[in-house]
Amino acid sequence: MKKSIYTFAITAFLAVMVFTACKSNTEKEADATEKVIDANENLDAVNEDINDDEAKKANDMEWQTYKEEVNTSVAANEVRISELKAALKKPGNTFDSNYSKSIQSLEDRNASLKLKIKNYENNQTDWDSFKREVDSDMTQLGKAFKDLTVKNTK
Repeated sequence: MKKSIYTFAITAFLAVMVFTACKSNTEKEADATEKVIDANENLDAVNEDINDDEAKKANDMEWQTYKEEVNTSVAANEVRISELKAALKKPGNTFDSNYSKSIQSLEDRNASLKLKIKNYENNQTDWDSFKREVDSDMTQLGKAFKDLTVKNTK
């Protein structure tokens, strides 16, 4: 008889454990839905990180290309400045002090542009304004070269 009471007690205990441990279908659905939502949020966050990395790499590549273009223009300007200085030293040519000052100004502006490119740290936040500013400086420098070499005889 003790054996049957123990068996009944153990069976009852196990039955209670099984029924209390089981979740209803609605609870299972709610848990599954919550897990899917969390997974989608994590996926979105990972996709944003990947897109940001790709954008930064594209920006780095764009920066390298732009830097090479500007450095090429700066080097060409340096050659033009040295040619102007050589022409200034040739005998038989008469140049006034304003011409010498203009050449020095061009040289300073070109050096400033070169330094600006060298010191630029590739930040996405100010890339557009930096590029616009450098392009403007390059255009002004080109105009200054043109104005210096054109003889204004009116």
